[in-house]
Amino acid sequence: MRTVLVTGSGGAGRTTVSAATALAAARSGLRVLLLTDGWPLLSGEPGLTVSRIDSGAHFRSELMALQERSAAALELLGADRLDADELTELPGAEQFALLSALLEASGGDSDLVVVDMPPTPQALAVLALPEQLRRYLRRLVPPERQAARALRPMLAQLAGVPMPAQWLYATAARWQLQLAAVQAVTDAPDTVVRLVAEPGPAAGEALRTARLGLALHGHTLDMVTANRLLPTGSPDAWLAALAAQQQEHLKEMYADFGDVQELAHLGRDPRSSDDLNLLSRPEAPLAAGPGWSVEDRRAEDDGVLVWRLPLPGAAKDDVGLVRRGDELLLTVGPFRRIVSLPSALRRCTVSGAGLADGVLSVRFTPDPALWPQTQ
Repeated sequence: MRTVLVTGSGGAGRTTVSAATALAAARSGLRVLLLTDGWPLLSGEPGLTVSRIDSGAHFRSELMALQERSAAALELLGADRLDADELTELPGAEQFALLSALLEASGGDSDLVVVDMPPTPQALAVLALPEQLRRYLRRLVPPERQAARALRPMLAQLAGVPMPAQWLYATAARWQLQLAAVQAVTDAPDTVVRLVAEPGPAAGEALRTARLGLALHGHTLDMVTANRLLPTGSPDAWLAALAAQQQEHLKEMYADFGDVQELAHLGRDPRSSDDLNLLSRPEAPLAAGPGWSVEDRRAEDDGVLVWRLPLPGAAKDDVGLVRRGDELLLTVGPFRRIVSLPSALRRCTVSGAGLADGVLSVRFTPDPALWPQTQ
């Protein structure tokens, strides 16, 4: 199964492009699932299933389930339990509803899942969420610290503080499993991201920033779509000037990405599947870039290992890295990620780093005290 995550700047037309992508794939014979909060008119198209992401319903369902699991504790406290019809979703519910929908879709029988994502900054935050939460859980509720049930009262007396309840570890373990399953979907080789932009003064910078954020988190940028392109050669001077401005920014997009899918402005907002069919254009997939890799140069004069991290468009002054135990804290422009070091690099010290041609190369020198000695 392939998953296409469609995002872009607010108002760029990502919902329309998502629907057009799903419709074109369904009409080509694929079984397609579209996850969106719009386009109900697509229901009934052969081969296409439209599923609405209802964050409110998801929030109520999850909170009621949590309340049920905590029934004994709530009764002990004399709590007045909540009813589903009095619940209003809290900030952040949309992100968890989207991740839950992604996980559920991965277990279906669709050939293609198209996801209408939120605007790019929020989409990048959602995609980073599973990894971040898993790290927090490992630090705050480490499973290796879980004591055997029979020893807990004794340990509590020795420590002078109550030991964490068993339900805390059970809850953390359940969340770890769910988050790992979601991350397996977002990080899968068959999951790609498509960026939608309307060529204009702010489009180029927004696209470059999005590409950088995706690269830092290891997500594959599949395609860039230029949406709502005006016709050129109009006798109307005002329209011709707008079209010329668009073409200039479109050239910038081609220079940055090499290839771009172009979608014409229909002169109106798309209202039906027939309108979406007018937006059907050949796809322009980008060439796959290199992934993160470790180069072993211990046999050479410098005797180091080099971890190469592609960060297209990154500027030297915007890149920062800090080694902390078995992790590397990476800052690139407005983005930040904490990554676990590969096993071999954990036995090394950071001896330098450099950025060239959009690739960050971090040099690691083997620590003699930790590295196996060869005869």
